[in-house]
Amino acid sequence: MENENIAVGLDIGTTKIVAMIGKKNEYGKLEILGVGKSKSLGVARGVVNNITQTIHSIQQAILEAENNSGYRIKDVVVGIAGQHIRSIQHSDYISRSNAEEVIGGKDIDMLINQVHKLAMLPGEEIIHVLPQEFKIDGQSDIKEPIGMYGGRLESSFHVVVGQASSIRNVGRCIQSSGIELSGLTLEPLASADAVLSQEEKEAGVALIDIGGGTTDLAIFKDGIIRHTAVIPFGGNVITDDIKEGCSIIEKQAELLKIKFGSAWPGENKDNEIVSIPGLRGREPKEISLKNLSKIIHARVVEIIEQVFAEIKAYGHEDPRKKLIAGIVLTGGGANLKHLKQLVEYITGMDTRIGYPNEHLAGNSDEEISSPLYATAVGLVMNSIENKTQSAVKKETTVVPEKVTFQQERTFEPFDIPKAESEVTFEKAEEVKEVVQPKTEAVVEEAVFRPESTEVKIRRSFFDKYVDKIKEFLDNAE
Repeated sequence: MENENIAVGLDIGTTKIVAMIGKKNEYGKLEILGVGKSKSLGVARGVVNNITQTIHSIQQAILEAENNSGYRIKDVVVGIAGQHIRSIQHSDYISRSNAEEVIGGKDIDMLINQVHKLAMLPGEEIIHVLPQEFKIDGQSDIKEPIGMYGGRLESSFHVVVGQASSIRNVGRCIQSSGIELSGLTLEPLASADAVLSQEEKEAGVALIDIGGGTTDLAIFKDGIIRHTAVIPFGGNVITDDIKEGCSIIEKQAELLKIKFGSAWPGENKDNEIVSIPGLRGREPKEISLKNLSKIIHARVVEIIEQVFAEIKAYGHEDPRKKLIAGIVLTGGGANLKHLKQLVEYITGMDTRIGYPNEHLAGNSDEEISSPLYATAVGLVMNSIENKTQSAVKKETTVVPEKVTFQQERTFEPFDIPKAESEVTFEKAEEVKEVVQPKTEAVVEEAVFRPESTEVKIRRSFFDKYVDKIKEFLDNAE
């Protein structure tokens, strides 16, 4: 039981925050042990704009996940998104002093360090460096350069850039919630891990993740990430349009969108009407479903056209860059009725809805299989890859354990008495001493075991970046 690799993902979205605890079962599928969900109050368009409210929401989601699973969360892998994220294509090379020696990990590291010298806009930092094809002495299309001979090592990189302050704010919220940050993943990449098959990535596919505040795009071709983008519009702007267009409150607009909304106006007849209760004794409002779908249609078309512009910018019309597998829609917005048909109509590309159930164990709750949880499932899968022991079994029989949990996290919203503080403090120290070195040892082993160059670069770079954020937060205190 102690050697179980328990993974935790935390999806900090604009409308909801999801904490998900999972592990791999004997068949290699993901078994979800517990899910915690809370309303996201301090996030707008994927960016934290109120630290206190975000901490409160994270704590609620963490507590619910812990209560559902019986595990105590120590650290999490967090998804990064938001309108500040942008990506660039960059090629770089190094000349090796001795071409008679085989190319090793040090040469790859040297090449990566070259990428860090890229000039960024003020306040921006490189978050993610994803290698694409390598070239050795003019020989192109090399996917694994380690072990080969050559004097000039060249590579094309997909570089993801974001605002350093936004990422540090997320780190601050995690730390203040009483948990550690074990990894960062770009949210479209996490969603892609959860809903795309390897065959689709090889053939060429565009993943569109329609969230509450942003719409994320990730394009794959030949099994390699080619383009990422974050469009600062999501389900929230559709709800706002309904609220303004029908003169109703936000809660009613959201319910209307979920229950009766459609992206295709021709679907509804003119005489289909929904009655909404009036405020404080006022007369009920009657809303035509045809008008409702017209409002939704106008905004959805705008979002899809912006995403399609990004797909064109990647060069999808070039026969060599053609996306044979078409488009996969995921995220909460993918549940909108007739969205698939509208996307096919606008883009002319084959479209399907992406469900994360392919990687989930057969006995998983039906709700978790919804596109709504695609990012959270992808983050848990990423945490499993990192081989971190992110949660430990809670001892439910001992009362002081509950007090320890409270004191360790210093949860402000929950008023639990601070009894037996001496015993509690000792217990917290003991847990840290026993578990921490074990986690480090496992992570070290995971980083240095033989694996592909792409995975190695992705992992080592994120380890360095997470360390950098932790160091910054420690110094800030």
